[in-house]
Amino acid sequence: MKTLCALALWLSLALPAGVAKEKHCQFRVHAQANPRDTTIFATSVHAQLSGKDVAIEKMPRMSELDVIAFYPYPAKNGTYGALFQLDEHGRIARISDGKIYIASGLTAADIESMKKDWRLIGKSKR
Repeated sequence: MKTLCALALWLSLALPAGVAKEKHCQFRVHAQANPRDTTIFATSVHAQLSGKDVAIEKMPRMSELDVIAFYPYPAKNGTYGALFQLDEHGRIARISDGKIYIASGLTAADIESMKKDWRLIGKSKR
């Protein structure tokens, strides 16, 4: 009986991992940290826009699991931008309206990969 219970427990934990949908994209949002935080919690990065060094949290506040849909658009520099729609966790984490914009820098291949993971905003679920 113990063996049967152990097998049932193992199957209930292992099966969902085995049939999980393969992800094609990673999406991470890190919050700004206190510069005095230790290296265990924060790291320093060079911000491209301001040119300053900024402390960010090592653990992301949001990931690709928080994205439910997106809408790509062509940017002026020949790349693409996108609007990401977040789920309830993403809205609670820091983004009150549930939307994050990436202005540019995405490639056509990036957009095609995103289409494999998330639906387009305005389209019904697959």
